[in-house]
Amino acid sequence: MPSATRRRFNEAVTGFWSFAAPVYDTAVVQRWVYRPAQDEMIALLQDRGARRIADVGCGTGILADRIAREVPGAEVSGVDLSDGMLAEAQRRSTKVNWLRAPAEQLPFADGSLDAVVSTSAFHWFNQPAALREFHRVLSPGGVAAVATLSPRRLVPVEVLAAVRLPAYDAPDPAAMRRLFTDAGFTVADQHRVHRPLWTQVLSDLITVGELSPEPI
Repeated sequence: MPSATRRRFNEAVTGFWSFAAPVYDTAVVQRWVYRPAQDEMIALLQDRGARRIADVGCGTGILADRIAREVPGAEVSGVDLSDGMLAEAQRRSTKVNWLRAPAEQLPFADGSLDAVVSTSAFHWFNQPAALREFHRVLSPGGVAAVATLSPRRLVPVEVLAAVRLPAYDAPDPAAMRRLFTDAGFTVADQHRVHRPLWTQVLSDLITVGELSPEPI
């Protein structure tokens, strides 16, 4: 997508989410739509012993706040483009470093993070550019974990209203693996988010990429 078109699209999306942020925070939406993937991200970060962590496309900061509270020793940054989302996030936690920036231009130095996570936002990004940024900011041995909508063949993309937007991209599992490997990652894991059966129409996918550790 040309840069000017992408910029206008980003502005439209961030404007919408600035307006919709309070609805996003409702208990029902969070419990059934967002929490299953967030639970898996928390478990991954705990297992990896990650400390310097960024949540990209953090929204109202629910996941970033949980990481700060539930991952021992975590130093957490939440990154989003929406002023409305970040305003909600700032009210949620003073422990998280809230930053306004696009996923494709992260405000971190090269190799400065142990982990980058993103849930329910990747479909709005310029995906190759975002993954290159995730790779850039991670230290050797670091991990990037992305949960994104990835409909099964039984649930055609066309039935989901959001994907009718021109820039919306919901990659299938093979496409996600290619995106990660093209950005320089080794794909360490890929699986569907574990959900109650009746909510599996959402069919979101977690892909985990690793950077090689430093040579001994």
